[in-house]
Amino acid sequence: MPIENNRIVSVILNGGLSRRMDNKNKAFLQLAGKPLIEHVLNKLRPPSETLIINSNDQNKRLEAYGLPIVKDSLDGFLGPLAGILSAMEWVSEYQPQCHLLASIPIDTPFLPDNLINKLHQRLLESQATLAFAASNGRIHPVIGLWPIALMDDLRSAIVNEGILKVDLWTSRYKTTHLSFDYQTVDPFFNINHDDDLLQAKQFLLRGEINNQGNAR
Repeated sequence: MPIENNRIVSVILNGGLSRRMDNKNKAFLQLAGKPLIEHVLNKLRPPSETLIINSNDQNKRLEAYGLPIVKDSLDGFLGPLAGILSAMEWVSEYQPQCHLLASIPIDTPFLPDNLINKLHQRLLESQATLAFAASNGRIHPVIGLWPIALMDDLRSAIVNEGILKVDLWTSRYKTTHLSFDYQTVDPFFNINHDDDLLQAKQFLLRGEINNQGNAR
């Protein structure tokens, strides 16, 4: 079932400090002649009609993509939950007709094709509150769908309870996941270190990326 254009806003999470990569802005790490952000954008549009970027770096190169840039509304570089909250707040203000937020980290260049549509279908079928991607038995809690209706609950959990760990907060709700099994490269392979970037380049050189995976 295709996504209704006004139902989902997608946020690319790029709000971290990237300490393990000498504070480099991951959006502009080069992979196969393109910055990481372009690999992710190519996977999200279409079907996502509305895309935003969560970033705490006021960077002219990011602005050049013509997408809204949403800073964390809470100080302190509190992690992905803070980025998701800030994106929810943006949606609530600027796209109030939207009901769901899709979150994708900037450092996952090999995303499966049509990921958000597939997650949305799983969410509808399961009648769960939250839906996340998984691969070979591992759930990826920052790649998922989040109801905007949980915005106030999330803010309270972060501000009043100090909850920053994603799965600690999501455990309060009914969740579902969609697993993408793979034979060669994890479609959710993420780049946290320089060695990961080198490995990603090798995957591409060897032609090991199919970007599909068997969803189940």
